[in-house]
Amino acid sequence: MTQSLETGMAISRRALLAAPAILGSTGALAQSGSGDWPRRTVRVVVPWPPGGGADTVGRILFTHLSETLRASFVIENRPGAAGAIGAAAAARSEPDGYTVLYDSTPQTINPALHSDMPFDLWRDLRPVFLAAVVPNLLIATPSAPARSVADLIALAKESPGSVNIGSSGNGSAQHMALELFRQAAGITVNHVPYRGGGPLTNDVIGGQIHYGFANGSGATGHVRGGSVRALCHTGTGRLASLPDVPSMAETLPGTEAYEWNGVFVPTGTPDIVVERLNTAMNAAIRDPAIANRLAQLNVGTRANTPADFNSFLRAEWDKWHRVVKQGNIRID
Repeated sequence: MTQSLETGMAISRRALLAAPAILGSTGALAQSGSGDWPRRTVRVVVPWPPGGGADTVGRILFTHLSETLRASFVIENRPGAAGAIGAAAAARSEPDGYTVLYDSTPQTINPALHSDMPFDLWRDLRPVFLAAVVPNLLIATPSAPARSVADLIALAKESPGSVNIGSSGNGSAQHMALELFRQAAGITVNHVPYRGGGPLTNDVIGGQIHYGFANGSGATGHVRGGSVRALCHTGTGRLASLPDVPSMAETLPGTEAYEWNGVFVPTGTPDIVVERLNTAMNAAIRDPAIANRLAQLNVGTRANTPADFNSFLRAEWDKWHRVVKQGNIRID
């Protein structure tokens, strides 16, 4: 993870400066009676399609856990309803340590948009580990008139309602990044939701739409290849992978917007299982081979405890509920 992204993570910043208390060895935990977990296959529910960002990073991490814990962690993709279907299934599972949820940003966005969620994040799920944070990129067709965030703001103010900006879908992290940008800049633009980041990026490349917010992992290769331009990223500082791309916060302070992945278990899962899973995940991101693979995907990581992750979730929840309310955003 780049230093700039580390310093930009909103994860309980003061808490993360202290060494996590539970980052002991798996051997120490075994002595305390947790050495018999996992005794059988652990189901890892990913409520998103195969090949997406959460699925890709989750497979890297849980394959590593299968090797280090000498156990079987099997990914089960259960997409639908912006992640709510798979998350609800995991939340309703037996809290015995053999069902894990690997979810992402919409976990804290969906409840602001929908009053009929099939589960309650705070009641039904227990945070274990913040696995990844990835900034979004504001990308543009190479021939688009705006060459910077300031240019795009000026263009939108000159002709209110004439600028179309795409995202990977209604309620997505990229939709929220767009709304945060719109509110901070005080502009009127048209949101064009796509069915995923791939179709959005393809249309930006083809010029069917000039601008869009895309996941930083998926769009970086296109920026490097020159098929799209990046006006900014939604982290802080500069990214090692794209050092010439400024952050949106350089123009509009307070507009950090990350897509994150995290590990959850059903409420009631034994403490010792949560501790061992968190310890194993912290060890995974410190492994040089894993760290290198994640860095290539522009994935930021940092050691954290369940309490740290819970604080991060609270901040994300408050932030996106505020953005949704201020923007009067509705999903029909």
